[in-house]
Amino acid sequence: MRLSHAVAALIIAWFADFGCIQAVTLDVKEGNSTCIKAELSATFSITYNTSSSTQTVQVSLPNSTVVDTGSSSCGTDDSPPWLVAVFGSGQALGLSFSTNGSLYSVANLTLQYNLSDTSIFPEANSSDVVTVVLPSIGIWATINTTYRCVSPSTFGVGGAAVTFSDMRLEAYMPGNDLSPTESVCTADQASTTAPTTTAGITTTEAPAPTPPGTPERGTYSVNNVNGTVCLLAQMGLQLNVTYFSLSQNKTIQELVNLTPNLTRSSGSCEASSASLVLTQEGSSTLNFTFTLNSTSNKYHLSGITLLANLPDATAPFSAGNTSLDYQRSTLGRSYLCNAEQTLFVATTFSLNTFRLQVQPFKVTTNQFATAEECQMDQDQMLIPIIVGAALAGLVLIVLVAYLIGRRRSHAGYQTI
Repeated sequence: MRLSHAVAALIIAWFADFGCIQAVTLDVKEGNSTCIKAELSATFSITYNTSSSTQTVQVSLPNSTVVDTGSSSCGTDDSPPWLVAVFGSGQALGLSFSTNGSLYSVANLTLQYNLSDTSIFPEANSSDVVTVVLPSIGIWATINTTYRCVSPSTFGVGGAAVTFSDMRLEAYMPGNDLSPTESVCTADQASTTAPTTTAGITTTEAPAPTPPGTPERGTYSVNNVNGTVCLLAQMGLQLNVTYFSLSQNKTIQELVNLTPNLTRSSGSCEASSASLVLTQEGSSTLNFTFTLNSTSNKYHLSGITLLANLPDATAPFSAGNTSLDYQRSTLGRSYLCNAEQTLFVATTFSLNTFRLQVQPFKVTTNQFATAEECQMDQDQMLIPIIVGAALAGLVLIVLVAYLIGRRRSHAGYQTI
């Protein structure tokens, strides 16, 4: 009870200091021209250590938030556009952007918080300024349109979580005002009632798409800055997406195969994390994040995000999850799963993998290390052994029964 009162008092103090939760407007300018504009509300859930336990605080982006003009920029040939908002005593929220010419997206979300600020982090056992980064959070839109998402969207960033709501955002702006044309996020599309047809008008429903079949297996890699391979992957990939179809005027589920010869791989390798980004130009960007536990020397697939430009959708499709626990294996070994696996990512997106082998850490000689097989492969190997053993047992029983029967028949004719 005391703890809940303390947290409540802390939140009230934060609101009193910085104002109630409301949308803030942030602009990045170059001269008199605006290149990035955001209208949004944001709340942060941050967990930190005290001398005896851990505590979690909930704070909001205050209306006193301002753009850091020294860190924000419209970008150059060598650096991406950045929107950096600062608030409080050493807190900052940063968004960097990238584009492929037809779409733009948030390439990185950065959160900085100052543990020495006792008004927010009472009894913290550290005075560090913590910076956490999350790549490819699934916010994207068509160039010259405004990304709009009224629904809350939460993204996990290290030991914190950021929730955006009432968001209107545009980068690479041609003018100083947000475009009236909007790219609506998937969450808002799902909550929108489909338009009704006018009485007396008969509509012909489009035929369901033909299933694409088993996808082709592709080989992908990521190189270190010195040019050596640091991540290897071979797999067939199939996207299972749910979205509102314009032609069918309803929400549909569709399977889309990734085509290896049209897909470019990139990414990064760090000491405890690695990423693989698969891009089909003008079509989709699929991002895998792997995390290594240095204590147990085990790694796993911790995050998947998808950005897809579906021609029949009302807006670009985006979905992701940074709290996954798939493809566990040991450092220095690869993960192998020949069986088809379904990786559930979000309510509107799952990923089917075929003949998969991946190694995100400790790649040597550009080859996979000894593989640790998935449980499905082990089970599939075990089934023929069990069936074979059962058949062998059955044959043995029949043979024994035959020999016993033959011996009894011989015993019925005694020699006189």
